[in-house]
Formats: sequence, structure tokens, C-alpha cells
Amino acid sequence: MARTQGSFSGVTGPRIQDAALKLFARHGYAAVSMRQIAGEVGVQAGALYNYTPDKQSLLFDLMRGHMDQLLAALEREDVPDDPCAALRHFVRFHIRFHLVRRDAVFIAYMELRNLSPENFDVVEGLRRTYEDHLEAILQRGAAAGVFDVPDTKVATLAVIAMLTEITTWYRADGRLTQDEVEAQYLALVCRMLRGAGPDAM
Repeated sequence: MARTQGSFSGVTGPRIQDAALKLFARHGYAAVSMRQIAGEVGVQAGALYNYTPDKQSLLFDLMRGHMDQLLAALEREDVPDDPCAALRHFVRFHIRFHLVRRDAVFIAYMELRNLSPENFDVVEGLRRTYEDHLEAILQRGAAAGVFDVPDTKVATLAVIAMLTEITTWYRADGRLTQDEVEAQYLALVCRMLRGAGPDAM
């Protein structure tokens, strides 16, 4: 039987993930069928199972891949030792990484509920690893007396949620440039942490 055009694994595997990412972000995981994903790629529905066992595996691979990329990118960063400088670095890194991955960010946060328990545990573990990086910065700053943070875990979750929310509203052709948005969010984070005033940052 002739191979469907574009079904070579090196080409179709990434195309399937790209199609699933777009459809999940647009319609929601529960509303998307494997047949729709196949139609987006241009292959027969049965051909998808040469590359993924099921839709749950596709969702998991997308979410785990997003977190793996995030952690790998963070690992490559040269993070300053000074907690104020490290916090400034983290804020900018988080904004810049996530703004160019809106669909992946949307799925990573909105579709956690659709992961199987074992897949949820894996993705949640990767999320905690990322959160731990910021919490360590806050803990160093609190110990040094430059951050006033009663609960570093709560502060960590609040900062990450606030920064990630930018992906839902920022547009490059909007009123503010990305640099201006970053500056404003740096100031907001400073106020949240109180001891890390604008001069310190």
C-alpha cells in the first residue's frame, strides 16, 4: 500500500504534535478528536497510531515537552548570585520564553485537569522544579533581608501566575512594547516583595 504523503515519521511526528497543539488550544482537549487531528495533518486517522498510542499520550507529550524546553532554557541561563538581580533575570526570562509559546502555555495550564493521574504527576513534578528555582531566589532574598516574604511558596506561585497571564493579553502591535511591559511587571513584582524596591532591582 502506498505511503500517505508526509507520513514519514521524521516529518509527520512533529506535524501531528503541531496540529494537536493548535487544535487543543483553539477548541479544548475534550472537544478534539483524533480524526480532526489527522485531518489537520492530512493523513488517515489510523495513521496517527503509528506515532502515538492515543490522544492522552499526545496531550502528555505536548505538556511534558513544554516543561522540558522551559527547564532546559532556564538551565542555559547565566543567573546572577545577587537575589535582586536574579529575580530581575527570572522575570525577564519567564516573560520572553512564554510570550512566543502562547498555545503551549495555554495548554500547559488549562488542560492539566485532562491528564491521567500518572501523567499529571510527571508534569506537576516538572512544574515544581521550575517553581523551586524562583522560590530559591526568594528564600535567598528573604534571608538577606532584601525581600519581605512571609511565605516564599505563596509568593512564588503569585509571581509566576502574574507573569504567565501576560500571554493572554499582550500583543506586539499593541500600546506597549515588550520592553515596556517587562519594566512595568518588574515594578509590580518589586512592590509585591516590598523589600525589593525599584532601586534595588
